[in-house]
Amino acid sequence: MRRVVLDRMGRLGRFFWSGWVGVAGLAVFAALWQQGHEAYGDFILPSPIATFAATGALLQSAETWRLAWETGARAIQGFALTALLGGVLGLAVGYSAAAMRLARPLLTIVMGVPPIAWIVLAMIWFGSSTGTVLTTTVVASFPLVFANVAEGVATRDRALEEMARAFGAGPLQRLRTVVIRHVAGRYFPALAVALGSTFKVAVMAELLANIDGIGVALATSRANLDVAQSISWVVIIVAAIFIVEYGVVQPIRAELERWREAARPWGVKR
Repeated sequence: MRRVVLDRMGRLGRFFWSGWVGVAGLAVFAALWQQGHEAYGDFILPSPIATFAATGALLQSAETWRLAWETGARAIQGFALTALLGGVLGLAVGYSAAAMRLARPLLTIVMGVPPIAWIVLAMIWFGSSTGTVLTTTVVASFPLVFANVAEGVATRDRALEEMARAFGAGPLQRLRTVVIRHVAGRYFPALAVALGSTFKVAVMAELLANIDGIGVALATSRANLDVAQSISWVVIIVAAIFIVEYGVVQPIRAELERWREAARPWGVKR
C-alpha cells in the first residue's frame, strides 16, 4: 500500500514539475501579446498587465462568478455528455466494420454543418434555454470523440487480444486491459480538443440566443467597445478550460496510461 501511495505521489510530482514547460509557453505568448500591444495600442489590443488588472476587477464582483458558473456548468455538462456518448458509442461501433462504414457518412454530415447553424436550429427547438447550449456543444464535439474511439478500437492489436484470451482473460478483462488501454491514446487527445470546443460553442450559443452567461457579458462589453473587459472574459473562459483539463482530464489520462512510464527506459524522457 505504501509503495502504491509513493508511486502516485511521484507521478503527481512529475505532473506538476512538467508544468514549468507550460509556464514558459505562456510567457512566450505574453511577450508576443505585449509586442502586439506596443504595435497597435490600447484600443486594438490592451497590454497583458491592463487585461489582468481588468480581470481582477471583474473577479471581485459576485455577478462575474455567477455568470462564469452558469457558462461553466453548461459547458461541462455538454463535455460530460460528449465524453460519455462518444466513448460508449465509439467502443460499440469500433468492433463492427459494417457499422463504421455506415457511421462515416453520418459523421461527415454532422461535422459539415457549421455550429452556428446548429445554434439556430436549437433555438427553434428549445428556445433561449440550457437545452440550446447543450445540444450545440454535444453536436459540435461528439463526432471527433466518437471517430477517434471507434478508430482506436478498429486498430487494436488483435494478436495481443488473442494472447489475453489464450491466458484465460474474459471479454470484460480483455476490454479493460487491452482495448481501453489502446483506445486511451486516441480518446484523451480528442477529449482535450472537445473540451475547448464545448466552451467556445457554449459561449457562442449564449451570445446568439441571449442566454444568461459569459456570452451575454461579452455582448455587453462589445456594445460598450470595452476591449480590455472583452479580453478579460476570454481569460476567464481559458482559465476554466485549464482547470477542467489539468484538474480532471489529464490526471485520469495519467492514471490510465501508467504503462507508458513503465515502458520508458530509466532516465529517458520524451
